[in-house]
Amino acid sequence: MSKALSTTVQPFHVMDILARCKQMEAQGIDVVHMEIGEPDFPTPEPIIQAGMQALQVGATQYTSAQGLPELRQALSNYYLNRFSAEVDADEIIITPGASGALQLLFAALLQDKKKLMLCDPSYPCYANLSRIHGAERIAVAVDESSQFQITLELVERNWQTGIAAVMVANPSNPTGTLCDVDELKRIAEFLEQRDAYLIVDEIYQGLVYTGESKSLAAAADNVFVLNSFSKFFGMTGWRLGWLTAAKKHIPALDAIAQNSYLASSTISQHAAIAAFNADTQLILEQRRQQFQTRRDFVCQALADMGLTLSCMPQGAFYLYVNIAKLNIDSFDFCQQLLQEQALAITPGCDFGQYRANEFVRLAYTTSEDRLAEGMRRLAEFIA
Repeated sequence: MSKALSTTVQPFHVMDILARCKQMEAQGIDVVHMEIGEPDFPTPEPIIQAGMQALQVGATQYTSAQGLPELRQALSNYYLNRFSAEVDADEIIITPGASGALQLLFAALLQDKKKLMLCDPSYPCYANLSRIHGAERIAVAVDESSQFQITLELVERNWQTGIAAVMVANPSNPTGTLCDVDELKRIAEFLEQRDAYLIVDEIYQGLVYTGESKSLAAAADNVFVLNSFSKFFGMTGWRLGWLTAAKKHIPALDAIAQNSYLASSTISQHAAIAAFNADTQLILEQRRQQFQTRRDFVCQALADMGLTLSCMPQGAFYLYVNIAKLNIDSFDFCQQLLQEQALAITPGCDFGQYRANEFVRLAYTTSEDRLAEGMRRLAEFIA
């Protein structure tokens, strides 16, 4: 009998929490969900209608690996109109979610046991996918002093031979903080001198509440930007994302895409074109404002409990909360909170090792009423 498969890739603790939530709900227990990074809003109706129309006219065959020209042109126009960034349609590859874009880049950049520099804490898939591609992770501890973001000084201090790329998220998961775009450009210049690349995850870029949302797309030849229709556009289950890259990199990325997944979902691509209609954009802006209202409410509720945030999140829909003053490990805190109050949040250990036992992540991806109930339960648990 053959042995079971094994892997060094780590599962998400939050998925175990979600499984426990399902068990509790099956027993009739009312669980407040603040653990999963999925918007509670449905896909906007114009996008749904565009997808249904594509089905009705039989638009169900493969597209090219690079994606529908009409969708890539819509994205090109979006970058120009919203961010004043000149990204040619031929510099965009449509992917099966942002995860598909990550896999393309890691396959292209992290061959031959190269190294990837990233923040600790950060989205866990960065480290796990880099392991799948045989790369070594160089984790750079970040904290409140840099808004939980990497800086040029930190890159220089932690630099090693063999680093192929630096990975950043702007805004960040789990902290919701922004990295200064000019600082990122300085990092890109530093990397260019060392024949290395900057990968910027802008998946939460549409959900920025403080200042102007900016993109690093087309900033330099050694900068790759990935994004998704999941978070801001409300298309999580449609599994669609994209990647921007200098034109000289497209042939290699296109070849990997052809061999990895052939093409992204045709129906999803046709539907996503409607994401840039004026009516859809109005819906999305209203939702962005609702997320900001939720952020402000939860921040105030936490402050009332004595859990003041050291860094106000400027984007995404997460709060990274320090609970060290409660003298309990964050993993145990989350387990007990779920058991005693049926409130689900995520422990810091899902996002790295640096001070992970001090932090929990709260996602404000549920209604205001449910957030209020969640904050009531949290206050009762702490008291």
